Amino acid sequence: MSERTQKVETGLEGHSGPLAGADILSVDQFDCDLLDAVFERADIFRQLVEAVGTGDRLAGYVLTCLFYEPSTRTSSSFLAAMQRLGGRVIPITQGVQFSSVSKGESLPDTIRTLEQYSDVIVLRHPEVGAARVAAEYSSVPVINAGDGPGEHPTQALLDLYTIQQELGRIDGLKIAMVGDLRYGRTVHSLTKLLLQYDVSLRFVSPDSLRLPMVLRNKAEDAGLKLRETHDLSDVIENADVLYVTRIQRERFADPKHYDEVKGLYTVDRKVMSRAKERMVVMHPLPRVGEIAPEVDGDPRAAYFRQARNGVYVRMALLAMVLGQ
Repeated sequence: MSERTQKVETGLEGHSGPLAGADILSVDQFDCDLLDAVFERADIFRQLVEAVGTGDRLAGYVLTCLFYEPSTRTSSSFLAAMQRLGGRVIPITQGVQFSSVSKGESLPDTIRTLEQYSDVIVLRHPEVGAARVAAEYSSVPVINAGDGPGEHPTQALLDLYTIQQELGRIDGLKIAMVGDLRYGRTVHSLTKLLLQYDVSLRFVSPDSLRLPMVLRNKAEDAGLKLRETHDLSDVIENADVLYVTRIQRERFADPKHYDEVKGLYTVDRKVMSRAKERMVVMHPLPRVGEIAPEVDGDPRAAYFRQARNGVYVRMALLAMVLGQ
């Protein structure tokens, strides 16, 4: 480790910590203290990247990225995170049709094989609970990179980190989530995390894509101020955070149902003219028309900064589960 890198990384604990050797399967694992610890690590690694680009904290470690569904940001940011920390990557990210899965290999057998080559496995899978199944068969940590319409914990962590970075706080904010709230795993995970804070939640969606009842009940049980609406104009003037999601064509069994709801919400210059001067617009991406390109130049548009934050948060998580 260079002297400059060592200086930037001063204060990092090694070989121990609350996530050492742990799987990351759900945001339910994270309380406020653990979130603070992850974000502190992310801040240190952000400084590392800005100062020297890379380090060698994870030199000698190997990450396998196993993606059964397409991905750009999640897969690329995990690869970048591991490589910026000096580790190596086995990337199975261009479709499992090019792996033994295409021959009928089961998920447990795939995991038990890949653990022979890896120190940590990142898994994206179309079935809810797949990451938990993988963790049962794996002797190395498994990180859930999205399991169907279930959860996407690392995305929720970087979303929360982005809110804190952009606005300097989380408590007291009014946070509006727009679009596909039924199948949107990023919304599900972020909502769960926000239950630990003093926030007001606004959910904007058509009836067919409302937030699942179990999550609405959890928000109400946590004592949060909760409101549901069909109309974006009902929330835009008071929102501190506008979290926009695409309506996911791939989650609809019947294309007609998708056609009925696609394009319902578009954040454009006219919508933004009604928003607060200090607020942020976020999106887990990819977008397919929910945010007009004309908004990209608005300083309140945080979605590409949000994507960059994903590298820092995932650097923190990889180092922590590997005890480094």
